[in-house]
Amino acid sequence: MGVTTETFFRPAETARERVNLPASLFNRCLLLLNRADSRHVFIPVRSMQYQAIIDEAEIIFVDNQGYAVSEGQGGRLIVLAWDVALRSTRDSLTAPVPIEIVYYNSDGHEIHRRLMSEFPKALDRYEEKQKAASGEKSLTAAVLPFRPS
Repeated sequence: MGVTTETFFRPAETARERVNLPASLFNRCLLLLNRADSRHVFIPVRSMQYQAIIDEAEIIFVDNQGYAVSEGQGGRLIVLAWDVALRSTRDSLTAPVPIEIVYYNSDGHEIHRRLMSEFPKALDRYEEKQKAASGEKSLTAAVLPFRPS
């Protein structure tokens, strides 16, 4: 299996704010990352023509249509990032997760609002595709009485 490297550019920050992500959304991202074969998980958010990239420190969102070149290197521009460094401050797995949203353009608040609706749907599609591709077999259990010899 080959390795593909994608390049993303981080533009100048336009704003930053602290919010809480629902625990269920954050936990799904973390679970996908823990199951991944690499340090990143790429989730297409087709309804917005975006791509989410989950890693340990942040979840970035890039516009699949936006392409830039800097110092001879081409890549996509990050439009928004969820900095999850604050996650260790939550008290339980069901508690909301404090994050910082980092905006990289003037439409950031609207993008975040749409992502809160579209990103969970994209995760649903990704998880379904993973299940279908893995060929997971359903497990059954047989419970038998133990009779020592």
